[in-house]
Amino acid sequence: MTISVIGTGYLGAVHAVCMADLGHTVIAVDVDEAKIEALSAGRTPLYEPGLDEMLQEQLATGRLTFTTDLAAVEPADVHFICVGTPQASGENRADLTYVYAAADALGPHLRPESLVVGKSTVPVATAERLRRRIAKAGGRKKSEVRLVWNPEFLREGFAIEDTVAPDRFVYGVAEPGSPESDADVALLDRVYARPLSTGTPRLVTDYPTAELVKVAANAFLATKISFINAMSEVCEAAGGDVLALAEAIGHDDRIGHKFLGAGVGFGGGCLPKDIRAFMARAGELGADQALTFLREVDAINLRRRARMVDLAREACGGTFKGRRVGVLGAAFKPNSDDIRDSPALDVAEMIKAAGAQVRVHDPRALHVARVQRPGPEYVDTIAEALEGAHVVLHLTEWQDYRDLDPASLASTVEAPVIIDGRNKLDPARWRAAGWTYRALGRPQV
Repeated sequence: MTISVIGTGYLGAVHAVCMADLGHTVIAVDVDEAKIEALSAGRTPLYEPGLDEMLQEQLATGRLTFTTDLAAVEPADVHFICVGTPQASGENRADLTYVYAAADALGPHLRPESLVVGKSTVPVATAERLRRRIAKAGGRKKSEVRLVWNPEFLREGFAIEDTVAPDRFVYGVAEPGSPESDADVALLDRVYARPLSTGTPRLVTDYPTAELVKVAANAFLATKISFINAMSEVCEAAGGDVLALAEAIGHDDRIGHKFLGAGVGFGGGCLPKDIRAFMARAGELGADQALTFLREVDAINLRRRARMVDLAREACGGTFKGRRVGVLGAAFKPNSDDIRDSPALDVAEMIKAAGAQVRVHDPRALHVARVQRPGPEYVDTIAEALEGAHVVLHLTEWQDYRDLDPASLASTVEAPVIIDGRNKLDPARWRAAGWTYRALGRPQV
């Protein structure tokens, strides 16, 4: 099939490359000329394991092209809208500027038999609005616009796997069970024929349900993370061990072990903005009381960052003035260069603002951090980050940091004190090497 992908940010770039890998001819469009030039040359504007290699492979086949000319998408059978929906400035709601712009631009180039597929994470009721806008832009009736809402469920670091072999597909259609919607489902099934052939579940719903699936899933995951971090606060007060607690409750198959990793909390471009936008949309619908618990989920998450700052200050003798702090990690999670709403950088910036000299290292995210968050000092090696430090903070659980030899690092720092904000280092190993080891939610030794 011939497919277009509108938007080549994280979602769009991954989707375009993976659709070409599934055997389709893909035309990817973006207004950012520099991004299109880089992608056309085989370079992605982000770090995702395996993506650059797959991009280069698919460019070599001739099935994948990138352009700034939206008219180039006219031959496509299916158009995927993959633009970003950031948090609106100064508000909790999602900013749909790019989604609306994509719909307005696509309308005049849409053939009657072509299908539009929304993948961006949007507030409920957006699909119907887009259908109207596409119709108006193309000079046709809303009923003549074929649109399916097909939310993405990408995990950064596993985005290729989540695209070509996801754990489920969700199709939101205008009228489930109608001949028109059945035809749209059949067409989208052809796009995903390979993963569907392996037994991937496929659910067909109405538009509102499909739009709610992604934000509901993210709200649940955020709640689970903040729950164990709330238990971390209680463990600190009571002298308990949150890791042992998580292990114990995780054996209950109603709870499970996933997302029970206590630490400095979640960040990134999805969970924080999505739960805030979810609350904002619920308020607009008159259902704000149903999601008031998400305010506390968000508050718990932000408190963990403040707690890391408090522990670091305590380790520095009660003041950051004249102290050096080494920070391991800038990305919000490992195997990514995404620093959006990064807990690591929030902590680093708060400590710098309190008077410390802060040096930050990250294996992948420094090029982004230096441009977008220029406050702390960024260094290219772990040794530079730790040199002369009065305390070291482990804030992104890269394997590079988990593999460190604490004995060889002790002579690098001013004081061998490490605070594990991710609870991923081996306390016994670090203590045996002469370090004072602290962690969120764990008893002091």
